Amino acid sequence: MQDLGAAISYEVLDPGTPVYSSEDEHIGNVTHVLADSSEDVFDGVVIDEREGPGGHRFVDADQIADIHERGLRLKLDTRSCRELPPPSPNPAVMRDDPADSSSALSNKLRRAWDLVSGKY
Repeated sequence: MQDLGAAISYEVLDPGTPVYSSEDEHIGNVTHVLADSSEDVFDGVVIDEREGPGGHRFVDADQIADIHERGLRLKLDTRSCRELPPPSPNPAVMRDDPADSSSALSNKLRRAWDLVSGKY
């Protein structure tokens, strides 16, 4: 198991921080922290897994086990990490009602897309 240092808040999580699966495998690095600091809401992170084919993936805050100085550990095993959705402006989400365009996950993914695409 990696020594990731002391636990920290998402508010000081830096881009480039390594991201690990629950099996302690390095799966990528943080590119964006998705949060609304004015309301103290942490949505999740966008990671880059481009060590080979891959790219940006969205990790919901509920899928994060813990955040430390030198790494972020997910609740997901390595296989599930590889299946994380890319950030997109119009995500297809099975657990949300497609008629509800204001769903929480849809909003998170839309914000992730805006950050990755350079809109914000």
